[in-house]
Amino acid sequence: MFRSVARSAAGKHLLRRGYATESVPDRKVAVLGAAGGIGQPLALLMKLNPLVSQLALYDIANTPGVAADVSHVNTRSEVAGYVGEDQLKQALEGCDVVIIPAGVPRKPGMTRDDLFNINAGIVKGLCAAIAKYCPNALVNMISNPVNSTVPIAAEVFKKAGTYDEKKLFGVTTLDVVRAKTFYAGKAKVNVADVNVPVVGGHAGITILPLFSQATPKANLPEEDIKALTKRTQDGGTEVVEAKAGKGSATLSMAYAGAIFADACLKGLNGVPDVVECSFVQSTVTELPFFASKVRLGKNGVEEVMGLGPLSDYEQAGLESLKPELKASIEKGIKFANQN
Repeated sequence: MFRSVARSAAGKHLLRRGYATESVPDRKVAVLGAAGGIGQPLALLMKLNPLVSQLALYDIANTPGVAADVSHVNTRSEVAGYVGEDQLKQALEGCDVVIIPAGVPRKPGMTRDDLFNINAGIVKGLCAAIAKYCPNALVNMISNPVNSTVPIAAEVFKKAGTYDEKKLFGVTTLDVVRAKTFYAGKAKVNVADVNVPVVGGHAGITILPLFSQATPKANLPEEDIKALTKRTQDGGTEVVEAKAGKGSATLSMAYAGAIFADACLKGLNGVPDVVECSFVQSTVTELPFFASKVRLGKNGVEEVMGLGPLSDYEQAGLESLKPELKASIEKGIKFANQN
């Protein structure tokens, strides 16, 4: 009785929010690394999403406290916290979407590449569990370096016989969020109206914002475009330095992760024309993985979209990023195939 009343109340809430005109499917979402700097705000944001009916929070420590705290928020989803490898199975079983922010953060002077050995090992283990306990889930990879962790995940899933290129995503949404914010400030337009595709990868020069395709069009001079491009590429470093060694981009990353997870859920639920940029298996370039606009649907990736017309500056940026991105992808594949 209580459950049916709760569902009815949730349905009315969804109607008010404009999410649906009929009952929304039950969806289980897991956050792996939920007690960390990204994981905690991400857990809260996913609790606020009315498309989530079950929220599983997993980490190697401290998750029960995070789960208890978040569970008091009066929204639809039921929250459970899981700790340690012996509870990973429970966290993952029945998941529709798995979000992975697990790993260590970047510190001053540390490149994303410096994170590689620690985070690559963490990702490899978690993906082996996903292959075993929820092989059909959409996997949203946040753990850096994304340019390498997504290929690692792909290799782990291939070995397990569960790989589906339509269901593995590198979350590059923070690059888009930053590009929109910086462009809106320079162009003096409402940020809510701004759209900027960001392609390539998710580190340094591999991040290529396509400001020539930004809307609304502002006709900014080339020196402004170059400065905006550099700031978008260096956004993570800007935050690390501003936090003076006491953290990295956790809050903005949690926001970006929540946006992308919401897009995945809408796609699964059949909402039409859901398009976000993401680092996925791709034939857009000669590289096996590449970030570009992706149409999301009931099976994950419905369409990997092309780059569209590039300016001369962007074309040069594309060519210069390819060797670095290729090396990062190959590094991930090599790591995954060790042992």
